[in-house]
Amino acid sequence: RLMPELPKFDDEDLKSYGDEEEESALSPPAALMSVLATQEVLLENILECIPVGEFAVIQPLSDEFCLVLGYLLTWKLTLAFFKAASSQLRVLYSQYLRRTKSLNKLLYHLFRLMPESPIFSGPTSEVPNKDTKTFFTEELHLDVK
Repeated sequence: RLMPELPKFDDEDLKSYGDEEEESALSPPAALMSVLATQEVLLENILECIPVGEFAVIQPLSDEFCLVLGYLLTWKLTLAFFKAASSQLRVLYSQYLRRTKSLNKLLYHLFRLMPESPIFSGPTSEVPNKDTKTFFTEELHLDVK
């Protein structure tokens, strides 16, 4: 609920950006970027021995699982923030992510975490049939307690 409200504060200062010859960049919320930078380092330590194209097996409810989940949820917040921003602000924010290489790191991490065959082993919403269920064909229900 808070993330969509934050870009409004940057909209007020938008006029001061873009006058320089050098490409301007504007950081998304500093607290969010600080958490993301810390998580990037920790995740890189976990995934450093896994080349892109192979995938890491992360056991549910392990420390690694919690770190990966936190990292992905931080990106979800960042994307919610981007969605609420104006197109001019999105350009400035994306420049910041490009300079910090955060987007590159996200892609490297995703390609190391994404299974080759994302087979869905949980309960399905339909009558069982012979088609293989994957995470892309089934609706995911998170039951947080």
